[in-house]
Amino acid sequence: MFETLRDDVRTALAKDPAATSVAAVVLTYPGLHAVWLYRLAHALWARNRDFAARLVSHVGRVLTGVEIHPGADVGDRLFIDHGMATVVGETSVIGDDVLLYHGVTLGGKSMRREKRHPTLEDGVTIGANATLVGPVTIGENATVGAGAVVVDDVPPETTVVGNPAHPIDERDGESENRRPVVADDGCTGGAGTQ
Repeated sequence: MFETLRDDVRTALAKDPAATSVAAVVLTYPGLHAVWLYRLAHALWARNRDFAARLVSHVGRVLTGVEIHPGADVGDRLFIDHGMATVVGETSVIGDDVLLYHGVTLGGKSMRREKRHPTLEDGVTIGANATLVGPVTIGENATVGAGAVVVDDVPPETTVVGNPAHPIDERDGESENRRPVVADDGCTGGAGTQ
């Protein structure tokens, strides 16, 4: 257990250039506190102590602004940078070495008791205010851009942006779906996409 806590602190120091010391990370990083409280809640959940688990989860949400359902399956070295307004649904699965920014939602779209939340494989990065809906899978080392809305699976090693999210060609920074906007007079506009 202590090795896991040390790993979490090392991860924060490695992934946040603003992290200046172990003390600052341990005492002032709400994303880290949210993960630690989730682990306690998840341990209770696994022992069928549902009410106690939900209570710990609720206290964690009040203290950190991050809501991680105790039934979610979270791997090692999850780092939630800034954290505020991050929501992780009950059937979410998060692999190892995942980075979430503030405002991320791993939401469901089914009202049935089934796998209804996203799966993030190892090494995934999810940008600020991104929304992932339903049982989509984000492949290993993929990146979801800030503000993206993901409703389909994302292949490994891919970066997606937009609403709905679509892959970009990282060699030139252009969207694979991007076309110039053509005005009614046939002129090409440079500011938007179709």
